[in-house]
Amino acid sequence: MNLRQIELLRAVVRCETTVRAAQELGLSQPAVSNAVKHLETQLGFPLFERVNNRLFPTAEARTLYRDSDPLFAIHAALEAKVQDLKENRAGTVRLIATPPLGYSVIPIAIRRFLAARPKMRVFFDIRRFENVIDSIDSGVAELGFVIGLGDHRDLESEVFFSERMICVMSPDHALASKHEIAPADLRGVPFIALERGTQMGTPLRKAFADAGEPFEFAAEVRYGHTACVLVESGVGVAVVDPLSPLFSGHFKLAMRPFVPMIEVKASVVRSRKRPLSRAAEAFLREVRVVAADVGTKLP
Repeated sequence: MNLRQIELLRAVVRCETTVRAAQELGLSQPAVSNAVKHLETQLGFPLFERVNNRLFPTAEARTLYRDSDPLFAIHAALEAKVQDLKENRAGTVRLIATPPLGYSVIPIAIRRFLAARPKMRVFFDIRRFENVIDSIDSGVAELGFVIGLGDHRDLESEVFFSERMICVMSPDHALASKHEIAPADLRGVPFIALERGTQMGTPLRKAFADAGEPFEFAAEVRYGHTACVLVESGVGVAVVDPLSPLFSGHFKLAMRPFVPMIEVKASVVRSRKRPLSRAAEAFLREVRVVAADVGTKLP
């Protein structure tokens, strides 16, 4: 017996007539009748007793029906899985991001992505820039999200967000009365610097040098999120990416544009060696939508 013959047998057992079974299977009544006769001949024993145009399953037919339940349960589950995959409702996607994005845009995109796809599974990690690049290159993650990106031969990138660095301070700080903050305004003010040699620490130091202002700081940190924590704790003021203070819900900080403008570009990184899964493509669409909303919340 093949799967189609078992399916036909089960339909006739349920429906008790070949006419109703034919309607359920999308076949003609003669085709169902002939198939039943052929199956009985092939098996060598009757499957139905015919009484007044109705078919009553034999004990053998009932046994086959009962024992085939697990097979058709698996088949139904497989069909449902195929449909979920087709509509991007099931599967997995592996993501990795640097902290400015991992603590801001990406969590919101994950929430929206999973809300529409409860059977989907997301594997997400937050690492340093170098770890993100290595993870994408090695295939550990499908999509990487970073601030700033140079040329990488085996990686493809797309900028999905571009804004300027901002100065953050407590709302009652004297600098909060200004519309924008320049290096000269930070002279003598306790300053929290971003680490030398990082994607944002380097251009920030250059801005001070170009303005002829000394780059003096009370504390140095690697990430904008950490700088915001120190600002809120009263350590000083900081110049950071616009995402860190905006998406960290508990921060109550004043934000002012920093001049000269230092552009912050957020990119998604993927491997040129492997095509994206449909799930990853769907997640990237969510990221673009979230990023597009960010600009309306910036000073």
